[in-house]
Amino acid sequence: MKIKYLIPFFLFYFLSINVNSQTYVKTTSLFCETSILRHLKSLSSDAFEGRRTGTKGALKTKKYIINQFYSLGILPLGKSYEQRFLFEEKRREYKTTNVLGLIKGTENPREYIVISAHYDHEGVKNGVVYNGADDNASGLSALFGFGEYFKNNPPKHSVILAAFDGEELGLQGSRYFVNNSIVPLEKIKMNINMDMISRSNKNELYVVGAQCSKKLKHIVEYYKYSEKIKLIAGHDGYDNLENWTYASDHTNFYKKGIPFLYFGVENHKDYHEPTDDYENIHPEFYVEAIKVIISVFDKIDDLHF
Repeated sequence: MKIKYLIPFFLFYFLSINVNSQTYVKTTSLFCETSILRHLKSLSSDAFEGRRTGTKGALKTKKYIINQFYSLGILPLGKSYEQRFLFEEKRREYKTTNVLGLIKGTENPREYIVISAHYDHEGVKNGVVYNGADDNASGLSALFGFGEYFKNNPPKHSVILAAFDGEELGLQGSRYFVNNSIVPLEKIKMNINMDMISRSNKNELYVVGAQCSKKLKHIVEYYKYSEKIKLIAGHDGYDNLENWTYASDHTNFYKKGIPFLYFGVENHKDYHEPTDDYENIHPEFYVEAIKVIISVFDKIDDLHF
């Protein structure tokens, strides 16, 4: 190759490398991976008694979440981290609590993105603890990953970290949240919901909701976020797969006309079984899934709603 062509060739080459690298998950540490796995292991241990709504295990989980939010410097959304409420299910009254934290946005502090995960599970049945490692200690622990990430990477929009209770009893926590919003509902621009994100034999993470918005569809499908796992848009009623639009807490945001992205994996043999234990998650997949979701969030945070 002639010398005069070398400079533009190498300039184009290095620019191409830079552009392509931006489509993958950031290589720098986003959060302490060991800590996140430790949270998941702890929350899905017998000590939390399956985190059933209205039980001592749920109360212990609530206190755990509040302690982590506080230690991460996350502000309470209201006067405290707790949003208490009552609901009835099968003639039984439940006293329960959503745990809500706030990270103020640097550019759009009065517009909110809600990042959510439910913390309840099936509890104890016939003396057997249903620990719910994937469902949904995985999503809950990922909230702590986001909290740690925001310490060094403050978001442009204000972010509400929402740990919902009562999901297994009919999406109760998220329903109460949207019907009794502490911030103006019209100021909530987006919901990112995480429910079962810690294991996949095919290294596949599904995302639901992108088809409802051209901007979200572009963010999900245009960029390649990982070389280790595959992010797939689906399960949203536009394919031959089971429709997950009404599968978890994002449903109540969707019913209010709030755009959402729901991240989750395919159901597995341990779903709602006592074998949904920490030993059955896939740690490398789980850590990478959180990184992918954080990278998607960064793209959303750049949007002008």
